[in-house]
Amino acid sequence: MGIDDYGGGSGAHETGVLVVTTNDVPGYRVEQVIGEVFGLTVRSRHLGSQIGAGLKSMIGGELKGLTKTLVQTRNQAMDRLVEQAKARGANAVLMMRFDVTDAADVGTEVCAYGTAVVLVPAST
Repeated sequence: MGIDDYGGGSGAHETGVLVVTTNDVPGYRVEQVIGEVFGLTVRSRHLGSQIGAGLKSMIGGELKGLTKTLVQTRNQAMDRLVEQAKARGANAVLMMRFDVTDAADVGTEVCAYGTAVVLVPAST
């Protein structure tokens, strides 16, 4: 597996929505605050990966199957965050964060959330 298997979601050039973890974007100003947006997904645990993870935990090392699944889950949550922001008229999401929790001991819940805004170049 290469680095692309462990990378983040789509970029602004692909989605039309810039997602950042900062309060602002250099060279831009917030013209309108739309409000909170989030993307949520829950993934169940796969029996095969759980058995493999259990065996791997005995000898140590990265649980690559679980890592790849978590990356895919985070990317799905991000895609849903971007869809919601676009549907509400935003072209950016500021202060994006992830929240990851166990979901009733059967899976993992991943929520991507942030503040949807409309950004414009600072010179306008």
